Amino acid sequence: MRGLALCAFCVLVSECARPAVIIGPSEFVPSAVSVPSDARPVVACTPTQAEICFNAVDDNCNGVIDEGCGVHTGLLQFTVAWGSTAANVDLSVAVPPDGQRVPDPNGGASTSGFHLDRECPGEDACNGQNVENIYFDGSTPPRGRYVVDIALVDLHGSEPPVQVTFGARLGNRSVGFGVDLASGADSHRSFSFDLPEPGPSEPTARH
Repeated sequence: MRGLALCAFCVLVSECARPAVIIGPSEFVPSAVSVPSDARPVVACTPTQAEICFNAVDDNCNGVIDEGCGVHTGLLQFTVAWGSTAANVDLSVAVPPDGQRVPDPNGGASTSGFHLDRECPGEDACNGQNVENIYFDGSTPPRGRYVVDIALVDLHGSEPPVQVTFGARLGNRSVGFGVDLASGADSHRSFSFDLPEPGPSEPTARH
């Protein structure tokens, strides 16, 4: 399963359908990818299908996650969704070059260009549709090592395991995985990858 998940990450971010409008560099090809051994690739999408809101999946194969759903997006975007209404799941990302954590555990403002879009459950806007979303708001994402952490903070009476869908957007492509979270050692999953420095032939940002 680990080999399949790694293959899905590396292949999907380089082969998924391109959106109609290129909003940044057309190629963000990760290296040194690390995926949890029990992660299940979510690969099904249909170009003619309507986007389904708050599922952390690129349903219509255009490379964008949950567009039209009031969720912010950017050239890099990391999203988790889970159906157990009461359970508290946290998404965080350590971004290069210095591993700054988003969101800041001490409540500080982000200086990396990455922002937490939603905090569920708890916000009135969640309405039982649990999504947390971290996105980059600039045109030139930092290059280096990214570590995405997904953690079950509290079941709040929900039955384990909590099934979580994780979606990642890199440039104009996306990839998704399913993971199961429970208490103890099973409460945390990490995905990581390197975003290398651009090569001489990599296109520059265009709008």
